[in-house]
Amino acid sequence: MTMITADDIVETLRTMENEEQRNVLTRFFKTGRGEYGEGDMFLGLKVPQTRSVTLRARLQVPLHEIARLLDSPWHEARLCGLLLLVEEMKAATPRRRDSPTLHAERRAMLAEFYLSHTRRVNNWDLVDLSCQYILGPYMLLPGTDGTMPSRGVLDRLAASDNLWEQRIAIVSTLAFIRSEQFDDTLRIAKMLLNHPHDLIHKAVGWMLREVGKRDISVLRDFLAEHHRMMPRTALRYAIEKMDASERARWMETIPKRQMMPDSRTGSHPAPSITRMVNPSLLTDRSSTDQ
Repeated sequence: MTMITADDIVETLRTMENEEQRNVLTRFFKTGRGEYGEGDMFLGLKVPQTRSVTLRARLQVPLHEIARLLDSPWHEARLCGLLLLVEEMKAATPRRRDSPTLHAERRAMLAEFYLSHTRRVNNWDLVDLSCQYILGPYMLLPGTDGTMPSRGVLDRLAASDNLWEQRIAIVSTLAFIRSEQFDDTLRIAKMLLNHPHDLIHKAVGWMLREVGKRDISVLRDFLAEHHRMMPRTALRYAIEKMDASERARWMETIPKRQMMPDSRTGSHPAPSITRMVNPSLLTDRSSTDQ
């Protein structure tokens, strides 16, 4: 099998550059001075275009070349590197009929690689399209000795001073939620309840909502204990699937707070980035909660 390099990937991505879309994405992902995506550079591709490159190159790009993609200034190149890593983890995940320890060493290597590059997973879409599919499978399956990997890495990420590592910590738990395991989500959510940034408020609320979709009593118990200290955005997200009367009851029981300064700019925020991503921007349903 011929090795595909980072240069090959970037060259292919650049054949699809779109100036109009670049301008849209540059504004949408807040790349201005003092904003959370400051300095990020876009080629102007939609996610399905990047996915198409990923699928043609899957399992043919070695990790050292994926590392080069993650070091790229181009957002789409980093996304492609992360999607290639997701494909590697899929290939290392055993099927139901296989031993759960099959490929455990490879999964551990991929998870460690991802964790060593988290500072390059530096926007919310890069986080959401990668962490749950890389760290999730790794921590849900036993290692070579049959013991389960520690999930303490999520606590370390949540305690980081880096916005994106903190978001990785909470969004990674979606993999556990899908397996009806909620404790890690609730623990990390509590750690992040007082976070100043709306991108964390949204992520926490999103994960709590996913818990509630599977067990509404778990969500209600969490809210009963913590809703008064939750940012209103996080609470709104968490209760979104409840009926209107219950949503109103939860919202009425917390005081209307003065808006907190926007951690992107230090000023009071304009209306927060919409939760529902404009489909024309990304055209990908894998990540719709910011």
